[in-house]
Amino acid sequence: MKAFTYERARTPHEAVTALARTPGARIIAGGTNLLDLMKLQIETPDHLIDIGRIGLDTIDDTPDGGLRIGALVRNTDLAADMRVRRHYGVLSRALLAGASGQLRNKATTSGNLLQRTRCPYFYDPNQPCNKRQPGAGCAAIGGVSRQLGIIGTSEACIATHPSDMAVAMRLLDATVETINVRGQSRHISIADFHRLPGKTPHIETSLHSDELITSLTLPPPVGGHHFYRKVRDRASYAFALVSVAAILQKDGTGRVAVGGIAPKPWRIEAAESEMPKGSEAVAARLLADASPTPANAFKVPLVERTLAAVIQEAKAS
Repeated sequence: MKAFTYERARTPHEAVTALARTPGARIIAGGTNLLDLMKLQIETPDHLIDIGRIGLDTIDDTPDGGLRIGALVRNTDLAADMRVRRHYGVLSRALLAGASGQLRNKATTSGNLLQRTRCPYFYDPNQPCNKRQPGAGCAAIGGVSRQLGIIGTSEACIATHPSDMAVAMRLLDATVETINVRGQSRHISIADFHRLPGKTPHIETSLHSDELITSLTLPPPVGGHHFYRKVRDRASYAFALVSVAAILQKDGTGRVAVGGIAPKPWRIEAAESEMPKGSEAVAARLLADASPTPANAFKVPLVERTLAAVIQEAKAS
């Protein structure tokens, strides 16, 4: 691990001030992703700013009936909150499908949102990776791509976003709230938060360099049956090959978002108009622009079959 300096911020303002004044600085909270990357020297920050004691660790009701989730709320606490379990069940289920209990006890809401891809070439410093080193090339293209993206990718990167929580947040239309060094706040729709790779896959979110996530806000609850189904290579502690988050209504309408297939949680609202026609029609609209590799083409029918299983479960409940 490369040597670095360290400081502990006491307030959000201290954190963004330190971030702005120190080139090469990174924010650390739970550290469940960043520390692993530092050990491999994939991330090599010169300075760490610890925000573990600045607050931002509560879940509060909003005036319109939604929830404001502090950036440092632990994944375990968020999944267990009775308001989340009762009104945002898809979020609780998605969180419990991710990682292990020990990691969920440390991982934070904002850290989960900001975790980096698990593409094996990103994790191997001996392989070219545009996300790790812009302009180096993408070893995944033409390489082992079974777990990688089938849609939203580019000629520069075919990595997927690994978060389960982010898929549920996209389904629920969450808003990311930030603060910058000038004390200004910004509200970013979760739909616009994660960026597609294009020619700049190393730029993964719409956060500015001097911004800190302070909370995620959920709108008032959406009724109906909430589901999160994750298809993976083993039963626990594995990232999704395909995951489907869905909220289904008795009249056959609903919402659907998919994980494991794109560089961001994948939701096409226009596809949801096809819900009364069944899973095949929805999947066809969701994946209309898919360009899988021969190794991961199985994900196209897997999305449809997973959604079909969710719809069947909803009808039986």
